[in-house]
Amino acid sequence: MLHAQLYINGEWLDGASGARQLRSNPARLSETIGDYPLATAEETEAAIHAAKEALMHWRSLPGVSRGEALFRAAQRLEDEAEDIATLLSREMGKPIGEAIGEVKRGVTLLRYYAGEGMRALGETYPASDGQSMLYTNRVPLGVVGVITPWNFPVAIPVWKIAPALIYGNTVVWKPADPASITAYRLMQIFEKAGFPRGVINMVTGKGTVVGQTIITHPYVQGITFTGSNEVGKQVARAAVERGAKYQLEMGGKNPTIVAADADLEKASTLTLSAAMRSAGQKCTATSRVIVERSVLESFTALLLEKAKSVKLSDPLEPDCYLGPVVNQSQQQSILEAIERGIRQGARLLTGGKAPEGELMNGCFIEPTIFDQVDPQSELAQHEIFGPVLSIIPADSLEHALQIANDVEFGLSASIFTKDIDRMFVFLKHVEAGLIKINGETAGVEPHAPFGGMKKSSSHSREQGRAAIEFFTAVQTISISGSRL
Repeated sequence: MLHAQLYINGEWLDGASGARQLRSNPARLSETIGDYPLATAEETEAAIHAAKEALMHWRSLPGVSRGEALFRAAQRLEDEAEDIATLLSREMGKPIGEAIGEVKRGVTLLRYYAGEGMRALGETYPASDGQSMLYTNRVPLGVVGVITPWNFPVAIPVWKIAPALIYGNTVVWKPADPASITAYRLMQIFEKAGFPRGVINMVTGKGTVVGQTIITHPYVQGITFTGSNEVGKQVARAAVERGAKYQLEMGGKNPTIVAADADLEKASTLTLSAAMRSAGQKCTATSRVIVERSVLESFTALLLEKAKSVKLSDPLEPDCYLGPVVNQSQQQSILEAIERGIRQGARLLTGGKAPEGELMNGCFIEPTIFDQVDPQSELAQHEIFGPVLSIIPADSLEHALQIANDVEFGLSASIFTKDIDRMFVFLKHVEAGLIKINGETAGVEPHAPFGGMKKSSSHSREQGRAAIEFFTAVQTISISGSRL
């Protein structure tokens, strides 16, 4: 059992209050993974002050020096990838194959941003007087609060922390409670990489204490958040009230359109994968599949055949396709949403309940598929964040696009079609930040911008070169020589 600690100003601390929280394996609730401290507001403030004190030295270092620290972190993470992936899988239930892939993605992200230390930060412009030197420079925001979710407990923290650091900011990181043990191991990686004291700090605990202190503290000049829309609104309000910069990535209700000319075998395979991998606990997971009526019966039959062959299993089994959801609270919430869907008139085609037998002691839910789903119902409008998929018929591509766009979210969307004209109509009219043609809604390249439209984000973008837009501020500089 791991005994996690806080990391403040280069020191590991057990927490002043002595309050700790246990983490259990969602595949076997009787198995305890470890425990972590619940930090106080005072300890969170100490982390923020440490980051503030470290800022001047860290931002003054050359980008290449900051990049060397990220390269060291990448190598450490790669060396310990199997151990961290196993812990990740045990703590939040992600199948081990996906967990290993996530940790490897973290390695790639660290190496990518390490290289950013060698890139240009500004531009030059012709001065109107013909004599001055006019140019821009990008400078760090300062102390950045990083608040991350549990569903990608390695990749998302890395894709926020790494760009924050390479551009000269210092960090106070609050991981989500259900991923706090994995966060502790990831923080150990950063510590071993040799970052100076105070440059990166980790504080675990309740959002009402730790998170609230971070988002309201005057020293925190930027807040990057991934999580629920409800909490995202609180982050935005707190940031706006004191003029801090904020970045939000939130929910999705992602559609896949299956056109009449689609490759139904491919469409059914990838739609099921996007809906059920990671037990549907991805913000980019497919939750609605909108199918043209002429292929509705054939597609539904293929999808059901594949879904019924999916085996629920321990996430540490090498071939695990569908493991548990993250905890009992999430399991209960999903099961209640399924029951409401049935009461509201949707037809349950398969799944819909927790399995019996040896898996009863875990937080498993059968792969669940509905049809006859009203596009305005809860099933079709609200994010469930579980292995639940709704089939919705459409009379045409235009009708399908209308259904796809008629939600509050706009994170990702896909279409399966062989017709280039259909592809371009879809590209022109779909309201989403991540768009796939003949691919699943889930997944994005680590060097490409990521973010959503409408209520899925604050309209900023993460990852890749786009990260510089959030983690830096632009200065415009004019230099006139006295002898010119």
